[in-house]
Amino acid sequence: MFAVISDIHSNLEALTAVLSDIKKRGIEIIYCLGDVIGYGPNPKECLDLIIEKTRWCVLGNHDYAVFYEPSNFNYGAEQASFWTREVLETEAERHPRKRRWGFLGTLPMERTLKAKLGSEAATMDFVHASPRRPINEYVFPEDVYNNPIKVQAMFGLIKHICFIGHTHLPGVFLDEPDFYLPDELGDAYPIVEGEKAIINVGSVGQPRDRDSRASYIYVEGNKVHFVRVVYDYETTMKKIMAIDQLDRFHAERLKEGR
Repeated sequence: MFAVISDIHSNLEALTAVLSDIKKRGIEIIYCLGDVIGYGPNPKECLDLIIEKTRWCVLGNHDYAVFYEPSNFNYGAEQASFWTREVLETEAERHPRKRRWGFLGTLPMERTLKAKLGSEAATMDFVHASPRRPINEYVFPEDVYNNPIKVQAMFGLIKHICFIGHTHLPGVFLDEPDFYLPDELGDAYPIVEGEKAIINVGSVGQPRDRDSRASYIYVEGNKVHFVRVVYDYETTMKKIMAIDQLDRFHAERLKEGR
């Protein structure tokens, strides 16, 4: 049994709520799909928790932006990256500063696991964005109608299952192509041999599906379970609005999950 989290975006309240829920379920293995930082007010604390609590993490576009340079970011996201970099650089204590930068600087773009899930053999890829462009390609639900060739091209690159984040929209893509919301699946998707799926785990720290609750998934047996967790977003909003370099929109969107 393991959990997959993504897109924490320096939201400490959401991350601690999700980690508490994972612990209550007795899950000891956690994988992270990146974007630990960016947008939110607690980059140091979130990095420390991801380093401590997860088995490994892959590189997200906001992690890349802070370590290297923002690319194709809007003004608010760019400013959040520069502020986050300043916070990490001005850490007074040498050891945590080096540990955080060392973590960001060694994040891989993808990971692959082969495992027996219940009675099913599974090959699982883990990327932040897409199998084709692991760091920054958006895969939206409407792509199955508007750009099916794009979706089919991505399915051509995976052997079985691929877990993604990046859009902050949870759900399951199948190679017809088609897309299913968690609600349409009864919040569970069975992994079976011979059926490819791209599974978006949603966002811990900045959901965008009109649901303010933090999102993650866990796998038990051969089933992927979608989970939503209530957290204190009002505290996170207040923290963001108290920091001049962070866009108020990134606070306001948390209330409505947009």
